[in-house]
Amino acid sequence: METTVNTVVDADKCIGCGLCIKVCPYETLSMVDGKARVTGATSLNCGHCAAVCPVEAIRVVSLQDLATKTFAMEHTWLAHGKGDASRLVQLMASRRSCRNFLGRPVAKDILEDLVTIGTMAPSGSNSQEWTFTILPDRAQMEALGRHIVAFFRRINRLAGIAPLRTALSLFGQKGLKNYYERYYTRIEQRLKDWETSGKDVLFHGAPALILVGSTAQASCPQEDALLATQNILLAAHSMGLGSCLIGFAVEAVRRDARIARALGLATGERIHAAIALGWPDERYATTAPRKKITPRYPDLTGR
Repeated sequence: METTVNTVVDADKCIGCGLCIKVCPYETLSMVDGKARVTGATSLNCGHCAAVCPVEAIRVVSLQDLATKTFAMEHTWLAHGKGDASRLVQLMASRRSCRNFLGRPVAKDILEDLVTIGTMAPSGSNSQEWTFTILPDRAQMEALGRHIVAFFRRINRLAGIAPLRTALSLFGQKGLKNYYERYYTRIEQRLKDWETSGKDVLFHGAPALILVGSTAQASCPQEDALLATQNILLAAHSMGLGSCLIGFAVEAVRRDARIARALGLATGERIHAAIALGWPDERYATTAPRKKITPRYPDLTGR
C-alpha cells in the first residue's frame, strides 16, 4: 500500500478550524501554531482532509478530481440523511441481469464514465488497486469468446474421461468430478450452440464488456473489485443500460494464462468480475422478490 505523504497545506488559506485533523485516519496532520501542518511520516492518501476543508487549503497531489464525460457530476458533498433512500432502493431492486440486448453499440465515453463511477467505491486501506479492462465492441467480445470457448472445450474433454475423474477423486482432487456433475452437460450444449449456430451463449449478444480486477498490491483485492462492480451495475441501469455478470468469463481468464496474456493483464493481476453491457431489449413490470433472510444477532458479551 502506498503511504507516501502527498498532502500539501496552504498556510495562508488555512483558518485553523481543525476539521482536517479530526478526519485524518493516519495522523498525517496536526495543529502547529494554530494552523494545520503536515507532521506525519505516512498518509492513507484518502483525500478526507481536502474534502472536509471549508476554504480549499489542502491538496493531496497524488489524487485527481473525479470527472465524467457523458453527464455533469455534482461535486458538492451530499450530507448524511439527505439522499432519497426510497429511490436508491428502487434502483437497487430494479437492476436485473439482462440477457437480451439491442444491436446498438455503447459509446466509449459511457464505458469510461462507468469505470470512473467504479472508482468511487471504497477499497481496503484505500489502496484503490483495482483494474478495469474494456472491450468496447462486438469484434473484441467475439475474440474473447473464442478464447473462453477453447478453454471450456479443453476442460470438457478432460471431464468426459471417466477414469481420469475417478483417479483424481481417489487422491482427494474432486474438482473435475464436481465440474462434471454440475456443469459438463450444460457446457457441452452451449459449446455446440456456439460452434454450430454462432449463438452467443456467453455474453447474450451484449456489445461491450468491462472486466474488473485488482493488482497484486491490493489489500482486499476481491472485495475491492466487487464493490466497484456494484457501483458500475447500478450506474449502468440508471444510464439506461442493461448488465449481466459473466462468471464463466472470470473463471476462464483466471485459469488460462493465454487469455490473461491476450488481455494484457499484468503479473499478479486477477479478474474478479466480467460485466456484459448494452442497451436492453427487455422491460419489467415490477421489481422481483428475493429469498427470505434472517439476520443473526450473536451475543458476544457472555451475558
